[in-house]
Amino acid sequence: MNKVLFILTLLSLGVCLSAYAQTDSLPAMDSLIYENAVLDSMLAQADTMDFRADISMSDTSENNILCFFDEAMAWLDTTDCTSSGIITDLPDSVYKARLQALPFVIEVPYNHVVRECIHRYIKGSGRQLAKLCRLSEYYFPMFQDMLERYELPYELCYLAVIESALNPAAHSRMGAAGLWQFMPSTGRLYGLEINSLVDERRDPIRSTEAACRYLKNLHSLFGDWNLAIASYNCGPGNVNKAIRRAGGKRDFWSIYPYLPRETRGYLPIFIAASYAMNYADQHGICPDPDMRPIVTDTLYTSQRMHLQQVSDILKIDLAELRRLNPQYPKDVLPGGKPYIICLPIEKIDLFIDNEDTIVSHKADELINNRRSEIEIAHRTNNSGKRANGVTYYKVRQGDTLGSIARRHHCTVKQLQRWNNLSGTNIRSGRTLRIGG
Repeated sequence: MNKVLFILTLLSLGVCLSAYAQTDSLPAMDSLIYENAVLDSMLAQADTMDFRADISMSDTSENNILCFFDEAMAWLDTTDCTSSGIITDLPDSVYKARLQALPFVIEVPYNHVVRECIHRYIKGSGRQLAKLCRLSEYYFPMFQDMLERYELPYELCYLAVIESALNPAAHSRMGAAGLWQFMPSTGRLYGLEINSLVDERRDPIRSTEAACRYLKNLHSLFGDWNLAIASYNCGPGNVNKAIRRAGGKRDFWSIYPYLPRETRGYLPIFIAASYAMNYADQHGICPDPDMRPIVTDTLYTSQRMHLQQVSDILKIDLAELRRLNPQYPKDVLPGGKPYIICLPIEKIDLFIDNEDTIVSHKADELINNRRSEIEIAHRTNNSGKRANGVTYYKVRQGDTLGSIARRHHCTVKQLQRWNNLSGTNIRSGRTLRIGG
């Protein structure tokens, strides 16, 4: 992976908001009631809930705590990045004061576990942090616009940082995908289309809205943002179970020992990401200067098309189109209803003017190669051939009129009439007419 990948990833945001702003995607009240009912059901099934996270963490080992962090950050290529953090230890009082100074609604307290996570960002991943800072300049405005619509704290942006390192194509071993790492069942519950051709978990706008709705519901269940964040990781059932085991205490740090090991490290990493992204410059880390955005725009199309068709006609690299449209894993826009396609802004008018040409280009090869109807062959026997509704059969050694009649579901008399036969003797090699 090189810096081109990161540049192209930025394209998936661009000015994509323009097309989405044309639709009213806010959920209906009955949808929210349904979602809350589902979450209540999840609470009732606390003992059978599976954890969302698939990597174990320990609250005593830095390596174990941060293996989740390492996996998320691994996609960030640092080959061409010039930023490197100033590796210096600061007094705990400095970290604590800086966290307290953040304009957050969500509490971000400081302790030794948070310190270890901060050090990993600043000391161990300075260049990757520089990449994240540059990516955040493009993703965070989109996140914050959606968070504002749902009246949620802006700092929830950092959940996407720790979930996917701002990689819309991120995919975990457990099947979670996208910037917000939705599992298929949760994604579908929140209205995301997920099938073989479309995966809206990888769509930055659609998935962000789903994440906002999910987080809003989680907060309504617990009334505490730290617990809502924890439940985003392991599910509300496991958080509720930890609350019961802690004697009813409803504070993350009080129920900490009773949470899944995966979740104990989740909130500290969230706090560390918040610190690192806000104070990177204080540690000599600046946004990566090698990453440059390409201005994009989006439009709707109801036509079924392959990204290769778009690539060929508009002269856009196919890899670039895939970065711009990560929600189409098979490169196919299904059609039949409006689907978003994101393009470099200078190609928008060209697409509009040439949409019919794009759709017809290599259509048989790329799109129309699926059989819609199958004709079942009529059963014939041996060398029988049909012409004008009549079967012609060449007699073989050992055949009799009776055996031929049985194979072709007719009578001996019918065979005699069709072939002007007075008796039942036939010679091998003769062609008989079957049917009148």
